[in-house]
Amino acid sequence: MKLFVDCEFTDFICCELISIALVSETGDEFYGERSDFDLSVCSEFVREAVLPQLGKPTVPVYTACELREALLNWWREIPGAIGECLVCVDNVIDWDLLIDLLGEVPSGWRGVLVGHLVNPSHQEAYFAAYGGRHHALHDARALRASLVGELSNVVAVADVKPSRFNF
Repeated sequence: MKLFVDCEFTDFICCELISIALVSETGDEFYGERSDFDLSVCSEFVREAVLPQLGKPTVPVYTACELREALLNWWREIPGAIGECLVCVDNVIDWDLLIDLLGEVPSGWRGVLVGHLVNPSHQEAYFAAYGGRHHALHDARALRASLVGELSNVVAVADVKPSRFNF
């Protein structure tokens, strides 16, 4: 199973999860927004580009604990989800925030950086058709769309280690 993950967050310095999206290779999707992030630490970019998109489409908003449970419940319901899972991210921060939310790396999950495999024309075509750059769900969908057929050489991709936990 492959999952394509994108997160929106407050700032690169004070990095706190705002929203997260996971899209499976078969098209199953999870999207959630947090109600309890610290608005005061959002960068100007996030205030202008990310925050105006929250609540679109209308979605339930969760505390961090509720978001974790909702994500895990979604994961358990995907056919074939239990076992090996390749978690594809284009930025290590997405992996860090996912693992921070879950509290640990689930058994069988391996994070990989795939940014260098992205087909920019496929990604741009997605954004042109559906919009939504800097919205976690649109970005995760675009990541999936840009990598169709491009993961055959995934062995060349370095495993992503949760950098927040490498003290």
